[in-house]
Amino acid sequence: MKFLRNLVVILAFAILFALNILGQNYNKQFNELVGKEASESEQLKLLQTWEKSTPNEAELFVAYFNFYVSKSRKSGLGITTNRSGTYLGSQSTFDEKTFKQALNYINKGIEKFPNRLDLRFGKTFLLGQDQQYKDFTDEIVKTVKYSNINKNQWLWMENRPVENPKKFMLGAVQDYVVQLFDSGDEYIGNIKSIAETVLIYYPDNIENLSNLSVYHLIKSEFDKALVPLLKAEKLAPKDVVVLNNIAMCYRALKDKSNTIKYLQLVIEFGNQKQKADAKAKIKELDL
Repeated sequence: MKFLRNLVVILAFAILFALNILGQNYNKQFNELVGKEASESEQLKLLQTWEKSTPNEAELFVAYFNFYVSKSRKSGLGITTNRSGTYLGSQSTFDEKTFKQALNYINKGIEKFPNRLDLRFGKTFLLGQDQQYKDFTDEIVKTVKYSNINKNQWLWMENRPVENPKKFMLGAVQDYVVQLFDSGDEYIGNIKSIAETVLIYYPDNIENLSNLSVYHLIKSEFDKALVPLLKAEKLAPKDVVVLNNIAMCYRALKDKSNTIKYLQLVIEFGNQKQKADAKAKIKELDL
């Protein structure tokens, strides 16, 4: 009986190993088809064959997602407005039907493989490309909340563990916040929502303490902006961005002594340009 049990275990591992190799081969074949710009019908045929063979594989959902994103994307000229101004340039638009198909596959993938961070960020990136910033923000918030459940045990392509997963995840979230900031003041509420969520689970995250303060700065709520900034200063007393923003708050609140105090700290810790700007601001105060 022991021999039979051992044989069953060996066979089970052999089957799993064979399925894994088979899945890798399909993924390689699909990437090769994409690389040589094979027709959509060729790509779809391979995906359907792959799905029949190994339907519960994360890379399959990634491949389907990429297929429908590519099929959905249309390039053309468009008017873009952001903090840099309004300009005419190349812009990606998406066919609504195939865009939804892409989201459908990536959503299924995230549901089956919730620790795959590349699936979550792939969806987030696509929503940002289409400027669907409400759903974009919601997806970021979901990811941050789930990081508390899986304790940042994130995986990437082919189920490889992410190196420095917490730092990587929060760094990517910050990049997405910058995208929101660059898109205009109408999205500052989204930034606040992300910052408050991050700070629930990572209360010492300096970037999101600063992000929360930026929300209040834009709203001219300088006393409220000071609260996260002063906490950030305790965590990073030489952070020149934090020190500059504190000085800005005190200047708006007409607190000259504290304004000068923090500008002098900028002079102490900043680079040459930051030092020169801080000196100029102090000179203005003395006039």
